[in-house]
Amino acid sequence: MLRNTFFIILIFISLQSFSQVVKEPKVIIVTIDGLRWQELFRGADSSLTQSRYNSDKIGIAESYWTKNVLERRKLLMPFFWGEIEKKGQIFGNRDLNSKMEVANPYRVSRPGYHEMFNGFVDTAVKNNDRIYIHYPNIFDVAEEIFRNKNLVASFSSWDVFNFILNDDLAKYVVNAGIEDLNIVGMPNTFQVLNEMQRQAPPFISKNVRLDVITYQLAKQFLKTYQPKLLHIGFDETDDMAHAEDYKFYIEQAHQSDKMIANLWKEIQSNPFYKNQTTLIITTDHGRGEVPYGNWTSHGQGIPGSEQTWLAVIGPNISAKGEIKNGVAIYNQQIAATIAHILGINYKNSKQQIAKPIDLN
Repeated sequence: MLRNTFFIILIFISLQSFSQVVKEPKVIIVTIDGLRWQELFRGADSSLTQSRYNSDKIGIAESYWTKNVLERRKLLMPFFWGEIEKKGQIFGNRDLNSKMEVANPYRVSRPGYHEMFNGFVDTAVKNNDRIYIHYPNIFDVAEEIFRNKNLVASFSSWDVFNFILNDDLAKYVVNAGIEDLNIVGMPNTFQVLNEMQRQAPPFISKNVRLDVITYQLAKQFLKTYQPKLLHIGFDETDDMAHAEDYKFYIEQAHQSDKMIANLWKEIQSNPFYKNQTTLIITTDHGRGEVPYGNWTSHGQGIPGSEQTWLAVIGPNISAKGEIKNGVAIYNQQIAATIAHILGINYKNSKQQIAKPIDLN
């Protein structure tokens, strides 16, 4: 009798846990612009830490270098190689024959984000031009289903996201570049961050906001309005690579990991999100590797620019860790993956979208 009672209790606990998982799913997707798979899976690149691209050879080596690649990558991205490796899935280590790529042939940012959030490649999106190309993306569809503009939001450091996500028509929050957030009745915290972004030195350019301010705006929005679908777009890794500054590229990759760790801590401490939220982290394109000068850029003529990666952690994600010898996946599958996790039907009037990534 005691044994039967024990099993009944176990079943009850399992059913309770399951009901919490599927009750109200949420997705937060973080994009780290132009972060190579080489640094994510191998850590700091010695050919670059000891090159003309690094102005602090001793300091970067002390902080991020060790001969053991597993230890080295954990020095750079401790949240990825601690929490996500143990409890989620990480795709794209080509050293282990795990491949992820952009499907578009242009291999620059806007086409990469376009396929990511629309679910297909549009050959009309060839570059980073600041123009509107109107048709619904995964955020538009989610907002239409949720019927609340504050349940869907995107905060990005790069101002081109206003055009990628068609902020002129969007019914959800799109806040990109050095742009004030204006919501009727919003707390004073947002006014402080609005002021801060305009007082901060133009570290990248007059059109790009510091990643830390983008993160804080997104985090405060999450705490205040509790969106079900949130995008946070970091940009400084790509900017530092284009500036040929490996020191700051590496350090910003590390800072991105720290902000994501802080975000996950916030998710797990908030009853609205805990055990109901899937965190997706990815990038919009790769970069060159050989010759090493090509690491600073990307595009059609630079081999390696198509190579991306993906990390996922959440309540319905199997804890497989680092994926090995997997079927190749593509950035254009992310839109359908978000829809699948949220339990919504995503179709696009422009073209059939790519199928979701199998995370089970």
